Amino acid sequence: MTHHEEDTTIAHVMETLIENGMESMSAAFGTLYNAAMEIERAQFLGAGRYERSESRIGQGNGFKDKVVNTRVGKIPLRIPQVRNLPEDSQGFYPKALEKGIRSERALKLALAEMYIHGVSTRKVTKITEELCGLEVTSMDVSRATKLLDEEVAAWRNRQLGTIRYLVLDARYEKIRHGGSVIDCAVLVALGVDEHGKRTVLGTSVALSEAEVHWRAFISSLMDRGMRGVQMVVSDAHEGLKKALQATMPSVPWQR
Repeated sequence: MTHHEEDTTIAHVMETLIENGMESMSAAFGTLYNAAMEIERAQFLGAGRYERSESRIGQGNGFKDKVVNTRVGKIPLRIPQVRNLPEDSQGFYPKALEKGIRSERALKLALAEMYIHGVSTRKVTKITEELCGLEVTSMDVSRATKLLDEEVAAWRNRQLGTIRYLVLDARYEKIRHGGSVIDCAVLVALGVDEHGKRTVLGTSVALSEAEVHWRAFISSLMDRGMRGVQMVVSDAHEGLKKALQATMPSVPWQR
């Protein structure tokens, strides 16, 4: 983008604001954002549109439309695309937009967490409007909850690797099951790796601490690549002890 084009862009933004006032803020932001992304593409390619340069590494390939919700309204964006990049190139995506997507993702996760903790959709909508200036629908909350489910699933299924010390414990929480509230065991595994770093390896909700539940939980940790355990620390619950004898019979146990 040349200096003349930059001046034209700024003039267009000023015109829009003068003619339409605050109502045109989203359009003004969109114009500036689109201009910034185009500049970033030119810097990435090593040359602007129609510009010949020995440092050019690829070519522009038009734009992809996207609408982003912000505090000033919905901003229509034109995301610059590229083509004919070298094989070793990591591709192009505007950094500013990437940061915005991360912020949007964080907001969605916060919405989902509020909903899971029992905050009604109406209250979630009100809180978000007051704090962020964004209107949130029940569909938005539903999509956010799905996003959180995906995050939890990825965490629960991640690979574990070498764990030197394995700590197993359980706590009881009240949950709804079959139309009534019952106490359920939440099985928890804490691991210490070869560097001394502690991390929660996983959790599992079970009806009790019976051997069958502990055995399934410990087996799931092993299926995820847990290896190298030198000692297991836990209480002396009979179900847990039997499960350890069945799954990790050669590993020393300490109460």
